[in-house]
Amino acid sequence: MNYRIFVEKKSGFDLDAKRLENELRESLQLKGLEKVRLLNCYDVFGIDSEELAKAKKLIFSEIVTDRVTEELDSKGAKYFAVEFLPGQFDQRADSAMQCLNLISDKNQNVVVTSGKVIILEGDISEEELNKVKNYYINPVEMREKTLEKLEIEEGELAQEVPVFEGFITYGAEELEKFRKELGLAMTFADIAFVQEYFRDTEKRNPTETEIKVLDTYWSDHCRHTTFETFLKSVVIEKGEMTEAIQRAYEKYLELRTTVHGNKKPMTLMDMGTLGGKYMRKIGKLDDMEITDEINACSIEVDIDVDGETERWLLMFKNETHNHPTEIEPFGGASTCIGGAIRDPLSGRAYVYQAMRITGAGDICEKLEDTLPNKLPQVRISKGAAHGYASYGNQIGLAATFVREIYHNGYKAKRMEVGAVVGAVKKEYVLREEPKPGDLVIVLGGRTGRDGVGGATGSSKEHNDSSLTKCSSEVQKGNAPIERKIQRAFRNPEVTKLIKKSNDFGAGGVSVAIGELARGIEVNLDMVSVKYLGLSGTELAISESQERMAVVIAPENREKFEQLMKEENLETRLVAKVTEKENLVIKFRGETIVDIARSFLDTNGVRQEQDVKVAAPVKQEMFKSEKTGTVEEKLTATLKDMNVASQRGMIEMFDSTVGRSTVLMPFGGKYQLTESEASVQKFPTRGFTNTASVMTYGFNPYISEKSPYLGAIYAVIESLARLTSVGADYRKARLTFQEYFERLGKEPTRWGKPFMALLGALEAQVEFETPAIGGKDSMSGTFKNIDVPPTLISFAVTTEKTQNIVSSEFKTAGNYIYLVKPEYNSDFTPKYDTVKAVFDNVRKEMLNGNIVSASVVKFGGAAEAVMKMAFGNKLGVNVETTEELFDLMPGALVVESREKLSFGSLLGTVEDTKEIRINGAVINIDKAISDWEERYAKIYPYDTGAKAEKVFAPTEKKGNMKQKASVLYDKPKVLVLAFPGTNSEYDTAKAFERAGGEAEIFVINNLTVKDMEASIEELSRKIKESQIVMLPGGFSAGDEPDGSGKFITNILQNPKVKAAIKEFLAKEGLMLGICNGFQALIKSGLLPYGDMDKLNENSPTLFRNDINRHVSRIATTRIASNSSPWLSSFEIGDMHSMTLSHGEGKFVVSEEFAKELFENGQVATQYCNLEGEPTMDGKYNLNGSCYAVEGITSKDGHIFGKMGHSERYEDGIFKNIYGEKMQDIFQNGVNFFKK
Repeated sequence: MNYRIFVEKKSGFDLDAKRLENELRESLQLKGLEKVRLLNCYDVFGIDSEELAKAKKLIFSEIVTDRVTEELDSKGAKYFAVEFLPGQFDQRADSAMQCLNLISDKNQNVVVTSGKVIILEGDISEEELNKVKNYYINPVEMREKTLEKLEIEEGELAQEVPVFEGFITYGAEELEKFRKELGLAMTFADIAFVQEYFRDTEKRNPTETEIKVLDTYWSDHCRHTTFETFLKSVVIEKGEMTEAIQRAYEKYLELRTTVHGNKKPMTLMDMGTLGGKYMRKIGKLDDMEITDEINACSIEVDIDVDGETERWLLMFKNETHNHPTEIEPFGGASTCIGGAIRDPLSGRAYVYQAMRITGAGDICEKLEDTLPNKLPQVRISKGAAHGYASYGNQIGLAATFVREIYHNGYKAKRMEVGAVVGAVKKEYVLREEPKPGDLVIVLGGRTGRDGVGGATGSSKEHNDSSLTKCSSEVQKGNAPIERKIQRAFRNPEVTKLIKKSNDFGAGGVSVAIGELARGIEVNLDMVSVKYLGLSGTELAISESQERMAVVIAPENREKFEQLMKEENLETRLVAKVTEKENLVIKFRGETIVDIARSFLDTNGVRQEQDVKVAAPVKQEMFKSEKTGTVEEKLTATLKDMNVASQRGMIEMFDSTVGRSTVLMPFGGKYQLTESEASVQKFPTRGFTNTASVMTYGFNPYISEKSPYLGAIYAVIESLARLTSVGADYRKARLTFQEYFERLGKEPTRWGKPFMALLGALEAQVEFETPAIGGKDSMSGTFKNIDVPPTLISFAVTTEKTQNIVSSEFKTAGNYIYLVKPEYNSDFTPKYDTVKAVFDNVRKEMLNGNIVSASVVKFGGAAEAVMKMAFGNKLGVNVETTEELFDLMPGALVVESREKLSFGSLLGTVEDTKEIRINGAVINIDKAISDWEERYAKIYPYDTGAKAEKVFAPTEKKGNMKQKASVLYDKPKVLVLAFPGTNSEYDTAKAFERAGGEAEIFVINNLTVKDMEASIEELSRKIKESQIVMLPGGFSAGDEPDGSGKFITNILQNPKVKAAIKEFLAKEGLMLGICNGFQALIKSGLLPYGDMDKLNENSPTLFRNDINRHVSRIATTRIASNSSPWLSSFEIGDMHSMTLSHGEGKFVVSEEFAKELFENGQVATQYCNLEGEPTMDGKYNLNGSCYAVEGITSKDGHIFGKMGHSERYEDGIFKNIYGEKMQDIFQNGVNFFKK
């Protein structure tokens, strides 16, 4: 039978509806709107009524928070429904189907689709209803859903791949018409070249797939055709501001002679890569990994692991998704980070560190100021932040540095950049050239229509129709699948079988597999699909995410596929390496692509272009335009769009997963001073003190005046940031992100990237810091608006955690210095003075004299001083003649214990709450309030809940058994990894270091048979263990609409349920953190210790009051120690505790809470810095009732908490204060240890 069900949150839990109501009122001025109701709508096909009844309770709703009906009661109000476009990945429906398979084998063929119903109560006209629809429905990802019918939409049947008859005889006019009708990204010269190839070499007409594959292969996105264009003449106009550019150009010509004897064409690519090649030639780049497999920048480094030195590969990569994010912000940004991860991952590195740099117009502008046929800037910004955070948080990737840059040029097209760092022990990586007979296996996700044409789409200029015509170009991410690939590639048994690997990025099968070997034959019939009906062309070029192609020897196939199955990954043998050097693709027994490798490798017709560098009018580069009194200028600085606090956005990103974060994004006792870099420890199994450091540099307001200077100072800023955190800039390796307007054939437009690359090359050579990678995006134009000339410098190096310095002022009485370089009259830097700044600061840091530092950025030295004061709310007293509001690229503000022999003394750190600068006095709390005001409504910091105190237990309840009846040398800890779990490694490491023997058990649900076997084995392993651990993560993506459902359904399986009962009867201990706690609560194991006692009055965990993910350090207190897990603590002990969750609000009735407190079951509570449990949103980050952070079962054997105690070890959270170690793992192990 087929059913439609509606699920609505009960009053008090309807946060999404309330948020949408506020948004519609504010954005659309709907005076008559009284209330918004938001319902999830599920269409369930092929299920029997008994199974549906079970599913309603276990899967589609939660007993405590939801109401379920089969009829829509709109109460006469206007409403509309929406659903994803056909072919778009729907994580909610996918997770529902996974859960249905868990509860019964009868549900194998059940199909679920999901949608939403929006009900608008009040006096709403038809016109207003249409206004809401237009605002809510982004046609790139969704459409209006009709509730009149209940049926599965029939997909199109796959058509035969057509041959373009007559193509080889077309005249020029017909050929151009053909190019336009097919919407090809290639030029007319390219299509004429293709025609010539098929006419003269192949002597046949091409298939549709061949044309589309060539268009994809030769797109700017895949083959950097703009960067490879031959620059045939260069004219640099004379002027005071272009003399330095002329010298830089002459230096470039000199380097070309040195490096390759002028044998290569002059191109932007040559300019971008020459610095690295030159450094390598003179012996300054001997740490770069030399390999044909170019997955990401890769250098060799030595790191310490448990006191021994090991050789590792450190890989890093930056990626853009500007075009997709502009038209579908959530999907575009989520697949930006997904794609960035897969590059080093395909190189077999474990990706553990992320940075996000984005560009937007003013997100505070009014809705009516939105450009026609564009999404509002605020909607793009919020949707993109949510998308990137959602994907990164799910996969378990710490984003420890996030910044959005505001400049109205980015209204032309959004900038969405993700940069990641990965690492792997060098001996774990095999790199071999594939040979004929080798096999190509595709693993991971399935193929759909999402992402068809993504590579060519991102290479096109954005126009009025982009929003409605580009739906298939946007990929949809599935983070839990990519997490499985991460896990698989972390196993050296796996990586040592892989000769070569490529991720499915731009171009799909045709490029990902096509690039693996000179000769390859692909069988598209073997590609696993999301749904039937895909054509051969779609299968060949779909960019569906989370897929990886690997080359292995035939004799290793069985072993490799078994290892993948153990990681719950689907594999398909889809291609083989051939002797003949052609790309051959077959579909339904027919050859639909057969193109010579030599032709593919031409990358089309090399374009030619003249370049002209126009002499700019000499203008002031660094002077501040702020006017008024010093106090007015300070306040204006704090409210500046590029200075104002972005904390409400930044804390959406998990910054602690991986147990490696050395610097939190905000530091100090109050966590308000911004960090200057992403600093994270290597992902070792043992203990290490080695961290990777990543920074960025870029200022669009310098670049728009001079792309040449903009690039120089981008490099300098990235190196200054390294210096500011205690790293050595001399060891840095760079990678660039170029993002420019559509260049066309206009020489002066080409002059902009030309200047920028000359500046970047000059800086590389001066600092001896080579760029060894980069990414270009050359389509930043919308009508007559262009993005600012953008060259971002990312700098990466390694440093010992002992040497890392944070930015917040540390101690009253210390000195504040401005250390700045000198500049020439044309605003170029005096490089020796820049190096002196960096060298002097580093030397004094290593001596322990400089204890904090901050780079001078958009708001000048004044910004740096004020922000350094915020973290510990220490005052400053500054009296200086320095220009505190000017830009000073390469300058740093530092705090020193003793006076320095360099720099300009600005003043001192004071034990006051006042910022005193040149006679102006601002209370520090007022300054913080001004700083946080601009984006507070768009990205709120907290709920603003009142600081009411709550009950704080002070005495122990009950008698706790100190030791288990049976003791062990090494207690066994079973750590469960479900689809979507992301904290299993951190947790296993914590138990191992405590003396336990941790085993990570991966739940396999590829097929019903696999699930049954997994349940059987899980039940056995539970009985054999002393401790069962449910780690954090997003099981099944926290879907359908609620956390922990997948785990809960496994726990309630009769066999698992019986095993847990037996395990607990033998004094077993259970621990659930974050997602694990959610499962313990929603299964009834907490607070009852019994899954049969769950009812609609039970406590639950619900969405944070702020209605977003929160990643921040909270202060918690021990409220009870009546549990083996809490045995080493005293009641009232306080901990600085890592929180990272979206659904952590503990909801409980007053009566039930009283009972929990009386039983001593409330284990931990959120508290203020004085240790008092509180409802204050600054400290109780999710709004938990009675400030409850964790609870235990009555006997104390089951413990669940939201805070990630497993994420701390020595050397991390260096800018966080208080006791950070809460060793519940040691307590748990000690209960069983002999």
